[in-house]
Amino acid sequence: MTTAPPAPAPAAAPDTPVPVVPPADETRGSVPQVVSAGGEAVAVGTPPDVRSIYDDPGFRPAADLPDDDEAIDEFFSDDDDDSPGLDPRVRSAIEWAAVIIGALVVALVIKTFLFQAFYIPSESMTPTLNENDRILVYKLDTSPQRGDLMVFERPPNAPTNDVNELIKRTIALEGETIAIRDNTLFIDDQRLIEPYIGTEVVSAGRVWSSGCANPQGDGSACEVPPDHVFMMGDNRSNSVDSRSFGPVSTDLMVGRAVLRVWPLGAFGRL
Repeated sequence: MTTAPPAPAPAAAPDTPVPVVPPADETRGSVPQVVSAGGEAVAVGTPPDVRSIYDDPGFRPAADLPDDDEAIDEFFSDDDDDSPGLDPRVRSAIEWAAVIIGALVVALVIKTFLFQAFYIPSESMTPTLNENDRILVYKLDTSPQRGDLMVFERPPNAPTNDVNELIKRTIALEGETIAIRDNTLFIDDQRLIEPYIGTEVVSAGRVWSSGCANPQGDGSACEVPPDHVFMMGDNRSNSVDSRSFGPVSTDLMVGRAVLRVWPLGAFGRL
């Protein structure tokens, strides 16, 4: 019987070091390491001179972090900061003072440049406005147009009283001639329709003042000079207006009345 020749012995493996993965160090977590050809353990992807975060004595695992936000802030706070904080009552007082001062500044800016409230001291503007009504005046509008209700400073030649600002309706503009015939107003010989006055209102009965551009002594009409307007109250028989103190300079204009704010039942635009 013929026997098979013995199988050849396996060739010896080359004499090279075999990488060995050491067990994970429990104190450092699961940082993968290998043994280099020289036999030194090196972390994968980490240069030998870079210290692991696990070597930081201040490191704490995420599992140790508190749950609520306030505790987290305290957890990460700087314990070396011993500077005393403001008392909560002092801080609250400072915040409220800042709010109040800011509100006063805003109110002052609005009153100075935008809007201002006025009250009606007499019956010269009835039935449009009644005595003791409160109105809001837009101070950026100082160029009156016909029909506008304007607040203006008391003209120098107006009767002296305790009121420094007057409110009247704009009737005629600069360069126009106003006349009253049969209790009716005419502007440059054109009848002026006035739906804001009552039928019983008397517009005549006053003598033109010397402030008109036409020759003094001509009492039949008044030519409005440049940069002036002719102002009249809606209650003509109870109003001291341009029929008495003449056309009003536009430099005296405070603003246009835009809103009645009191009484509440009459609240609305003007």
